[in-house]
Amino acid sequence: MSRRDFLSQPAPENYVAGLGRGATGFTTRSDLGPAREGPSEDQIKAAVAKRSAQLGLTEAKDDDNEDDGRYQDPDNEVGLFAGGIYEKDDEEADRIWKEVDDRMAKRRQKQREAREEAERLEYERKNPKIQQQFAGLKRALETVTDEEWANLPDPKDLTGRTKRARQARMERFYAVPDSVLAAARDSGQFGTTVAEDGTATEGVNKDGTVTDFAKIGAARDKVLRARLEQQSQSSSVATAGSATSIDPKGYLTSLSSMQGAEQSIGDIEQFRKMLKSAVDSNPKQAASWIAAARLEIAAGKPGAARSLIAKGCEHCPKSEDIWLENIHLNDNRNAKVIAAQAIQANPHSVKLWVEAMKLENDPRSKKKVIRRALDHNQESEALWKEAVNLEEDVEDARILLAKATELIPESLDLWLALARLETPENARKVLNKAVKKLPNSHELWIAAARLEEQLGEGKKRPVMKNAVKFLAKQNAMPKREEWIAEAEKCEEEGAVITCSNIIEETLGWGLDEDDDRKELWMEDARASINRDKFATARAIYAYAIRVFPNSKSLYTAAIDLERNHGSKEDLWHALEKAVEACPHYEVFWLMLAREKAAEAGVDEARLVLARAFKQNPDSEDIWLAAVKLEADNGFIDKARELLKTARQNAPTDRVWMRSVAFERQQGDNEAALDLVQQALQLFPSKPKLWMMKGQIYEDLAQLGPAREAYSTGVRAVPSSIPLWLLYSHLEEKAGNVVKARSVLDRARQAVPKSPELWTELIRVERRAGNLNQAKSLMAQALQQMPKSGLLWAERILNLEPRTQRKSLLAEAVKKVEDDPILLVTAARILWAERKLDRAQNWFEKALLLDRDVGDTWAWYYKFLVQHGTEEKRADLVAKCVLVDPRHGEEWTRVAKDPKNAGRKTEEVLKLVAETLS
Repeated sequence: MSRRDFLSQPAPENYVAGLGRGATGFTTRSDLGPAREGPSEDQIKAAVAKRSAQLGLTEAKDDDNEDDGRYQDPDNEVGLFAGGIYEKDDEEADRIWKEVDDRMAKRRQKQREAREEAERLEYERKNPKIQQQFAGLKRALETVTDEEWANLPDPKDLTGRTKRARQARMERFYAVPDSVLAAARDSGQFGTTVAEDGTATEGVNKDGTVTDFAKIGAARDKVLRARLEQQSQSSSVATAGSATSIDPKGYLTSLSSMQGAEQSIGDIEQFRKMLKSAVDSNPKQAASWIAAARLEIAAGKPGAARSLIAKGCEHCPKSEDIWLENIHLNDNRNAKVIAAQAIQANPHSVKLWVEAMKLENDPRSKKKVIRRALDHNQESEALWKEAVNLEEDVEDARILLAKATELIPESLDLWLALARLETPENARKVLNKAVKKLPNSHELWIAAARLEEQLGEGKKRPVMKNAVKFLAKQNAMPKREEWIAEAEKCEEEGAVITCSNIIEETLGWGLDEDDDRKELWMEDARASINRDKFATARAIYAYAIRVFPNSKSLYTAAIDLERNHGSKEDLWHALEKAVEACPHYEVFWLMLAREKAAEAGVDEARLVLARAFKQNPDSEDIWLAAVKLEADNGFIDKARELLKTARQNAPTDRVWMRSVAFERQQGDNEAALDLVQQALQLFPSKPKLWMMKGQIYEDLAQLGPAREAYSTGVRAVPSSIPLWLLYSHLEEKAGNVVKARSVLDRARQAVPKSPELWTELIRVERRAGNLNQAKSLMAQALQQMPKSGLLWAERILNLEPRTQRKSLLAEAVKKVEDDPILLVTAARILWAERKLDRAQNWFEKALLLDRDVGDTWAWYYKFLVQHGTEEKRADLVAKCVLVDPRHGEEWTRVAKDPKNAGRKTEEVLKLVAETLS
């Protein structure tokens, strides 16, 4: 069958020639009729919809839009397979390929993100931000004081360009008319013309304006009157029938503040007018006269001030203050005359009599004035005190006080002064009389108790006991806190027995058995110790121990008080009372034996331990203390016999460990090995025994048996971190870094979150030269344990460059809470930067945080060796000996070395400081 050519084929349905290029039909002039009209828009849309339905498409698209985007993307297959049928197999294939693409994209995403993160960190390390570069300087601003900050100079325009530009902007030139210049010339000139009737005072200026000076004066008076009325409304000072126009007391205050400052003439004139108005409106107000006089003194016119104050004395003769002000403004000669006038007007004024007495120069004249004053004021306590102070003879003073107490029986000070001047027997009588006159005064009873203490009968006469009964009966018993304050006052003045008696009789006042009395009393004692009142604290502990005779915490607190602030005898006495009250508490026995051995000798310590054995025959602590006593004093055979007996009577793991350690210290490794073998048969789960076994083999240079001991030990006790560390050290020392790494990996599986194990693994990699691996391990460790100070210290000091130490340290301090290792690291960094004061503060913070870490003491001692004084070093050594630290990485390594056996804490401290680097 032959196929027709293109032109012979029939046109498709709805075909319109030229439709593709936009032709819809046209008419030419040669045509006889209209050309064929093309299809309408509705027909075109219908044709497109039909074609789309035949191809399986749901909706038609704009051809122009499809052509715009179809061939832009080479992966777009819409144009190629637009006519294809989309089956379920195609859908499943697309879904599978989509999952594959997503999986590959996810895998590549992790790798890409890790690579980008590493590149970012490397870029930030090589190109730190300005903020990071200046972070240290910003933190250093916290040391700048307010004064230094205020003294910082302001930025200035050194070139002067800004100033010249500003001046140029401010300069303006205008053309001014002549009338303005003439008005400015004539503005300061005026003339006055008095009218014939005298009622008006006017001036006509040249520019035509009229100046009425009468109106100006009236306006000024009106303004001043308004100000005075405003002041009178706010004034609280009033007289009978009228109120002052101003507050004179307020002006006294303002004038006192005005003395040191220069005041303008206008201000002084304004004050003077206002005060004159106050004086004129109420001349009986003394404060107004005083303020006016002080204003004249401030203005430099003392003559005017004396004149004003004299007038004020005439108007206010009964005011003490104005007479005193008049006396102070005049010289001594005139002041005496004024004082005589003042006393004549106010014979019962104590202040005026005292001021008159002070004007006299010789003691005789002063006594004369005071006696005349007492004739007019017999019941003035202040005058009697002045009279007594003027007397040089004790007998005369006693007579005056006796008379004073008769006239003023309610004065406590006079009674106490009289009792101090009397003989002991008469003083008792005086105090008895005083108690009758002042039954509610506890001070009199305390004075009586102190009197008995001075007579040597403070412990015999129960003065304070009677005082408590009497005051309770009178309902005048002070609070317990007030009694403690009185006891501390007596201690401060040297009356220790009275202090103790006060505490003994009043400490339990107002407290029931239901109250937490022991804790309350211990808090009172600690508060007294903080105020350096040690006798009061000692009395509080003594009373509390009598109430709670078997309290270990009270005895411990009392012993600490005596050790820190008492004598050796007081400490021994406190320890003796403690062992008598708590005979089965080994700690007190050991403390007493140690103190006796240090001060009284070995024999006294042996007697203490013998008494302790009777009370505690099976106590391993006492056995070990006895062994240590004999070994430290060179009695080796006796110590060995004691250990043998202890293994029989008290066969605990500590006794066996001490026996092994003793033989190692004596250099007998064979005997030590035999003992540790026996001990492991009894206590196979004690890691220290396995460690000792391995260390003995290491001392014998037998690495194989040592490795076997450690390997067996970690299998028996997999949770022992020191045992794993020793095993790793052995392998690393033997050159087996891979085996050491394997051991630490096993250890981390047994003890997952151990900073010590992670740190040791990081150090192994660092010592092997694998710094990148060490950093990777550090990142994992900090992710698991972000609050480990040991890990942060290792990273800051050994893994990161010096430029990043301060920023890392700031980050670590925020994340880690109170870690002494991190604080020491901070101190070391500041030390390296020569910031010695701040470094010392950080060392002291670390010691306050944990005093049992020996490495902190060693680092601080090394710091003081280079930058401290001899006194500071001696003080640090004394504190370290008192604390006796037991922990720390370097401290335990040096202290537990058999070569250093028997060394004291001071020696160990110096050895550790030498090994630090």
